[in-house]
Amino acid sequence: MGKKWNQERKEDQYYQQAKKENYRSRASYKLLQLNKKFKIIHKGDRVVDLGAAPGGWSQVALEAVGEEGMVVAVDLQRIRPFDEGNFRAIKGDFTSEETKEKINSVLEGHAAVILSDASPKLSGIKDVDLMRSLDLIFAVLEMSDSILRYNGTMVMKIFQGEGFSEVLKTIKKKFRVVKTTKPPSSRKKSVEMYMVARGFRRSG
Repeated sequence: MGKKWNQERKEDQYYQQAKKENYRSRASYKLLQLNKKFKIIHKGDRVVDLGAAPGGWSQVALEAVGEEGMVVAVDLQRIRPFDEGNFRAIKGDFTSEETKEKINSVLEGHAAVILSDASPKLSGIKDVDLMRSLDLIFAVLEMSDSILRYNGTMVMKIFQGEGFSEVLKTIKKKFRVVKTTKPPSSRKKSVEMYMVARGFRRSG
């Protein structure tokens, strides 16, 4: 990342706000805004946060679930623990069977909400990056089959472009209500969107 990027980041409203309000990431405000608009997370919910590092979304989720709920954060990188006793961090690849088993073991049941603000490792080659982002989206969708409860909710970052309609079609088969949105804290120049999918049609 160059000097210009670093300067823009430091001048960013949400970056400054995160520092002031002790959030780990400016991304925390995306979930705060999504949750305010769509009422995604409730007290007592069990939440799984995929691609969670450094923990900005998990931090917001912990505030929302209260002491009765639980947040399980998963990432390839180590996630610094929070003080709350109902936070669990798993270091691993959430697409691997080993990590899926760990998630199920910690949850001891099904999650009410799956969150994913994950992005693939970008190469700078448009077609390659698009394929990687689609692979990641379908991996998150696959996770819902094993860890999300019936009628549960999923919030996931998606990128507009080729393959978007196919993703939308697949999600609509699994969930009763699907909406796309872009929270105010998402950078205007970013092509990212967020999919809020409710009413998981759990089978089996």
